[in-house]
Amino acid sequence: MFCRGATCCARRRRSNLELDMTLISIVTPSYNQAPYIEQTIQSVLGQEYPHIEYVVIDGGSTDNSFEIIGKYADRLAYWISEKDAGQAEAINKGFKRARGEILAWLNSDDYYLPNTIPAVVKCFEENPEVVMAYGDMLAVDGNGQTINVLKYKQLSLEDLLCFQIIGQPSVFFRRAAFEKTGPLETTFHFMLDHHLWIRLAQQGPILHVPQVWSAARYHPAAKNRARAAEFGREAFRVLDWAKRQPGLAEAVSGVARRAHASAHRYDARYLLDGGQPLSALGAWFRALCLHPPTALRRLNLFVSALLNLAGLGKLRRAILRRRQRMFSGDK
Repeated sequence: MFCRGATCCARRRRSNLELDMTLISIVTPSYNQAPYIEQTIQSVLGQEYPHIEYVVIDGGSTDNSFEIIGKYADRLAYWISEKDAGQAEAINKGFKRARGEILAWLNSDDYYLPNTIPAVVKCFEENPEVVMAYGDMLAVDGNGQTINVLKYKQLSLEDLLCFQIIGQPSVFFRRAAFEKTGPLETTFHFMLDHHLWIRLAQQGPILHVPQVWSAARYHPAAKNRARAAEFGREAFRVLDWAKRQPGLAEAVSGVARRAHASAHRYDARYLLDGGQPLSALGAWFRALCLHPPTALRRLNLFVSALLNLAGLGKLRRAILRRRQRMFSGDK
């Protein structure tokens, strides 16, 4: 092919460079998230990285999500809107379409921060032994106002078995490791991500990167609020599953009391979010009896449950609003 001029040659050089770049595949599962999904899509497509494969799997939304997704159809590798059996099935469906060396999913009410994808790719290229990498995360409200900055630490397999939680939107992993673990377990609806992190951590090192990569939205319709009380039940299911796994049973037995206490503490947190302070208090005390350091690290759960039971829930909410104003820069 004869190339006319410098512009054409530059285009060819850029095209060849992109062919050498790592392909990263992002899947967005969605159902009736019209108020938020456009920001999610734009946060992926607006990344300063040219080799992104983006797949959107909508579960047959009845709002105007279909029209919003359709606006970006020419920039998506694949998208579909049809009924499915839930989030895990939608994500698995998307990953079956994905070709990238690095995989992630981004829920349709969350979003990436600018320059996240270049940082992720750089991390994996510089750490070829790492199978999963995770950054820090903002917690934002329905209007996108920051209410907290969640800074994580370097975790081990044992930490994951003790329910040290990582913000899912800031997690990325290698396709090769995912193919060994198998797809997301569709019977999990709340701990599907944590269940996968444990399986990935069995495949090789995981790495924390102290950079804020994403924002998770906390709003009344989100399942972390609307169905908060159900999270704890799945934590115990994860623990029971791990005890039966040949590669995990020994690790669980080594941290048995801490792991069980952590499951109760995790349950307490979501019971509190679900408006059940008395049950939350009971779960926290069970954690205290099993492994005091685990419970005492989240003494705020005990205090918050007592405030709610004493009819002082407004005080707790005022404290949370004050913290939100601090993050937003308001006095």
